[in-house]
Amino acid sequence: MAAKPLIHLSQSQLQILEACPRKFQHRYLEQLSPPPPPLEQDRLTWGSNFHLIMQQRELGLPVEPLIAEDEAMSNALAALLIAAPELFATLPQTVRSPEHPLTWELQGYLFTAIYDLFIANPSTVQIIDWKTYQKPQTSQFLVQQWQTKLYLYLLAATGRYSPEQISMTYWFVRTTPPQQVTIAYSQQLHQEIHQELSDLLEDLDTYLEQYQSQGLGFSQVSPTAGLCLGCSFAARCGRGDRSQIDLIQTNLTDLTDLDAIAEVAL
Repeated sequence: MAAKPLIHLSQSQLQILEACPRKFQHRYLEQLSPPPPPLEQDRLTWGSNFHLIMQQRELGLPVEPLIAEDEAMSNALAALLIAAPELFATLPQTVRSPEHPLTWELQGYLFTAIYDLFIANPSTVQIIDWKTYQKPQTSQFLVQQWQTKLYLYLLAATGRYSPEQISMTYWFVRTTPPQQVTIAYSQQLHQEIHQELSDLLEDLDTYLEQYQSQGLGFSQVSPTAGLCLGCSFAARCGRGDRSQIDLIQTNLTDLTDLDAIAEVAL
């Protein structure tokens, strides 16, 4: 029997798979993702430009032409330099790498992480991630997101660093002043994430086998979870009629901030 081809998975795909397998099916297997609305596209463009500026600055390239006509961008960069000068200090025995890629295979799936900034010395390693939406999230929220879990897990899985040497810091660069949330890693967290990831991949194996051999759709999230509100696939999933939306609104008690959802899902 031929080995199955490696399937690439990212943190955003894991986030969607865990939240709603049927959305994963529509978006990634059937390639049905609609374009973002104009306001969302503007936010994405600003975020991409900020990441480019930070990469070029780290590489010693000029950034002034990129920020000259964007006052918000210029202010964000200046505020970050004031808030965290130690983040940009060049220290001996320290390796700094912007847009640092890392890949790892597990259970027939290939995972890729791209760290906005990777800072390592002989005793510690930091993953830095720039967040460009305007409402910061708490550590309790971020530690549950697959970006946090996967990025920390992959770095420890390579064996170059122990979990206790690793941390991940999110910088929310559009707040005044910029705010940070740092999440420390541990062997216990590493084991827990490994089990979560293994279980999720086993579920994906089952979904894919049933989808390919029997034409069965991936499972759907409960309508009372609130995730169908605003989802572009609601009508396709039979969740787009008025009665379903009323049911969701009646049972929904805690809707996660939509700006945060957009950031995680990209």
